[in-house]
Amino acid sequence: MNYADVATAYLTPRDTDPAPPVVPDSPARRLRDAVEPIATIGWWSQAAGEQFTAAGLDFFGGYVWGRAASLGADSDVSTVVSAFGVFDAGLVAAVLDAAKPVASHGEILASRERGAAAGLAAAAATIDPDLVASAGRRLRASMDDVDGAARPLFSGLRALPTPSDPYGALWRAAEMFREHRGDGHLAACVAAGLDQVEMNVLTELWLDYPAGEYSGTRGFAPDRIEVAVSTLRSTGWVGDDGSLTPDGRAAREEIELATDMSQHRVIAALGDDADEVIADLATIGDAVVTAHAAPADPRKRAAG
Repeated sequence: MNYADVATAYLTPRDTDPAPPVVPDSPARRLRDAVEPIATIGWWSQAAGEQFTAAGLDFFGGYVWGRAASLGADSDVSTVVSAFGVFDAGLVAAVLDAAKPVASHGEILASRERGAAAGLAAAAATIDPDLVASAGRRLRASMDDVDGAARPLFSGLRALPTPSDPYGALWRAAEMFREHRGDGHLAACVAAGLDQVEMNVLTELWLDYPAGEYSGTRGFAPDRIEVAVSTLRSTGWVGDDGSLTPDGRAAREEIELATDMSQHRVIAALGDDADEVIADLATIGDAVVTAHAAPADPRKRAAG
């Protein structure tokens, strides 16, 4: 899939975009939603797409190898599949095996940093650069000393050199927070007894996707998605009409609460500045969405 196809499918607003889903208003969730467009500009922006093309990669090759690169040059497929959590193993293996020989570890890291910094600078062109630099410093400071246990993607990113460009530095801090939350969310889903397809389906139904529309983009076959729906139905979490039952919604919200709790040290580190930092990041994130450098569908932004 090339960047033009991606932009058409995900970045172009539709006349009938769905309403934003209802999600909790906790500080951790508000911070997550504020940084999501910033964190993902390393693959959604046109500048990032151009960097992937220059490196000989298509969109998904740049995405998979780019995220996996924080785990090291020699990380094997099984480790990447485990860390990503919500993608089909065969899909990840095929993409990673094709991408690694094309772009070296150093090349993919440099390409994604250049693309992210340029993409964010373009999207946030109307925002005071001092606000961008301040938001990046404050967000990064909240994560420099938190425990990295059981957080492979977060810890891998934190070990990389911080970009010297303020836009690149903000992007790195944002993607660190995103992976910190993602690592915590996977742990919460596993603790709830979910496998990787069930956790996808439970989230998509919680965000008002029909079953399979979101999970299918992660490489899972329709029959595997149906097995997951059937399992969730047997637990009483999905009704006969395919929507979440009250018990299913409560279960997903308990997972969300556990995910928030997994980030309590980051929020605590922001201290009294938390609301101000979140507001600044939301301003920048909104600019990214307005610039069509993040998905137009609010359900996709909410799901990650």
